[in-house]
Amino acid sequence: MSGTEKKSSNIVWHEAGVTRQAREKMNGHRGATLWFTGLSGSGKSTLAHAVEEQLHRTGIRTYVLDGDNVRHGLCGDLGFSDVARRENIRRIGEASRLFVDAGIVVLTAFISPFRSDRQQARRLLGDDFIEIYCDSSLEVCESRDTKGLYQRARAGEIKDFTGISSPYEVPEAAEIVVNTGGMSLQESAEQVIDYLQHHRIVVVS
Repeated sequence: MSGTEKKSSNIVWHEAGVTRQAREKMNGHRGATLWFTGLSGSGKSTLAHAVEEQLHRTGIRTYVLDGDNVRHGLCGDLGFSDVARRENIRRIGEASRLFVDAGIVVLTAFISPFRSDRQQARRLLGDDFIEIYCDSSLEVCESRDTKGLYQRARAGEIKDFTGISSPYEVPEAAEIVVNTGGMSLQESAEQVIDYLQHHRIVVVS
């Protein structure tokens, strides 16, 4: 739904016979959303996949929702205006809620530049929302830009590019802040895993 259409009055929410608690018991761990946010090139997708690989090896049920991949399907009709970005994040929040209800640890890797949109996702997911800020300077992100997106944005060829012609609002109270501009991938992944274990979201042996 684009936001201009109204919800039908003929739809109702159907409660499942199998509860989230039953699914989590079968999985052996609780569901949660790990929300990776940061500039393009800050290492969100790389870190999310590295964390997923570690969790998967220990039997944790996981799935990564990657920004580019989602725009091939679920959000394939959206552009990159502020309004479209907000709708993109709204859809990801709703999709994440379904994964969590299935007892899965879902890892989302999206720039999600606006605090208000991330707060909306936090309100939707409650205690199941874990914001992970991939903290990397613009200079470092540009140096990693193998696609040349920053260069094209600075040349005016890409409009509404976060960090150049569109703002990125740094999280004010992220659960985890990872210095992806200075730490190795292994160190960054371990920081996230340590948080998950400390807060008893997963148990990684």
